[in-house]
Order: sequence, then structure tokens, then C-alpha cells
Amino acid sequence: MPKTKFQELIYGLLMTFFMVLAMELYNAGLINHGLTNAITLHSLPDIFIIFPICFVMGFFFVDRFAPKLASRMVTPGEDKPIFVILARSCVTIAFMCPIMSFWATLIFKKPGIEFLPVWLQTVVCNFPMAFFWQIFFCGPLVRFLFRIIFEQRTSSQPNSQRPD
Repeated sequence: MPKTKFQELIYGLLMTFFMVLAMELYNAGLINHGLTNAITLHSLPDIFIIFPICFVMGFFFVDRFAPKLASRMVTPGEDKPIFVILARSCVTIAFMCPIMSFWATLIFKKPGIEFLPVWLQTVVCNFPMAFFWQIFFCGPLVRFLFRIIFEQRTSSQPNSQRPD
């Protein structure tokens, strides 16, 4: 969907924000055996820690090879667009979930010598949420917001070549 570097940046910021927000609330709920208003407010500052890490990992690393890997599963232009979107989302989740679980384990869980099993458990707990949130909620929401932001801007420009 993004066509320019600026659009890629906006798309990446939106996707990162909504994924980090959901995953932080999910993990706060897991740790506290449920989510309450107090726990939600207490977990929000963690977003400021994990958001920049997630953005850098996704925008500068995973987004550079995810489309190439996804194109091995589907062919943009030949396959239905939904299959291209799903392939790209699945590849991104497959890499981002372990990467971000690594950072969350390192920063928030302080596992010491038990790092590997704590990290693996974190990946296993986070993967279903990351997958379903991305496929059914975050991805569609961000694509919707992105279309609103950039289609209005281009369609409201003077002398546009729109058929009436």
C-alpha cells in the first residue's frame, strides 16, 4: 500500500503503535491474571520503552526481507490481494514475535540464567495473540486508517484526474 518512503514511515508507525499497545495490554493481563483499569494504566508507560525498539526492528530489519520471503509463497499481481496480505503478515509475525519477545524478556522479565526458557515461553504465549491481532484487527485497522489518510490527501488535490 505505501508508495513513498514517507508513506512507509507512517504505515510503520501506525502498525507499531497498535501492535505494541495490544501486546502490552495482553502481557499485562497475563502477568496479573486479568486486565483492570489500574493494570492498564500501570502498563502504558512500558509502551514508551518498547515502541521505539519495535519500530526499529520492524521498519529497518524485518520489513526489508519480509516482502521477499512472502513473495516466495505468493505472487503479487497474480494471486488475490488477500493472499499477498496474509503471506506478508504471517512472515512479519513469524519474525517480529520472537524478536520482540526477546526484548521484552530481556527488559521486563529479567530472567538471569533462565533466559532461554523464559524467552521461549514468552514467544509461545505471545504468538497466538500477535497472529490473531495482526490478521483480524490491527492489519485491517491500519490499512483502513492509511487509506483514509492518503486517499483523502490525493483525491483533494486540485486538477486530479478523477472520472466524474
